Amino acid sequence: MPSPFPGMDPYLAVRTRWPDLHARLIYNITENLMPQLRPKYVARIGERMQLASIDQSYVPDVMLVHEVREAALVYGETVIADEPKLYTILDEAYRETYIEIVALDTGDIVTVIEALSPANKVGDGRDQYIQKQKDLMAAGVNLVEIDLLGYGKETTLARNIIITDPDDWRYIVCTYRVKGRRGLEVYAVPLREKLPNCRIPLRPPDDDVVLNLTAVLNRCYDIGGYDLLIDYSKPPSVPLSEVELTWLHGYLQEKGMRAANA
Repeated sequence: MPSPFPGMDPYLAVRTRWPDLHARLIYNITENLMPQLRPKYVARIGERMQLASIDQSYVPDVMLVHEVREAALVYGETVIADEPKLYTILDEAYRETYIEIVALDTGDIVTVIEALSPANKVGDGRDQYIQKQKDLMAAGVNLVEIDLLGYGKETTLARNIIITDPDDWRYIVCTYRVKGRRGLEVYAVPLREKLPNCRIPLRPPDDDVVLNLTAVLNRCYDIGGYDLLIDYSKPPSVPLSEVELTWLHGYLQEKGMRAANA
């Protein structure tokens, strides 16, 4: 079953649902691209550990355990206390996946595709992600950034661009191309519109391949069973403008998924 929305479903962008959707996006993007990449390239899923500050809601993966021995004075006598273990919680670490397109003849990484997560848009996680942007550009790697969250601090390479067409965009796909066209290629997408068929650059003179982002999202929605998990009679918990909320209410009414007086 496809998503009821023409493009991104804002109900999927909630923090509790995003890790599952992110994993499905990464897998299904590789599946969508692989038939076009053969036989010269392969899309593989990479994984990195990223540290997040303690106040963010991730499960800590690592703690340091220390033996503690201190003397204690009890009733005028010196006794040795039992030895508790002292646990020092490190900065929380979480696994984040992305896609690398690799040229088979050289083994070089040609293009990296990122689907941004909430952790990429705040605090230390954002700083680490921006550093990765710089590293990829310095290494001569194409970068495609897909931001389907619609909230949080702007983080893609297009963050310093004023986008006015359309002026009500919510989602963005940004491509940095090492060679060829100058500047950033940007797809800016309002809530009401379908997601783009995105150009994915390879190594010149090879033509771009095309990512059907709407098909990918619909595949994720279907396999993830999100229709069984989402209550469309209630507003989404992500921030939307009044105009967007009005459109969403009317759209879900037309689809028969929300009562007129809801």
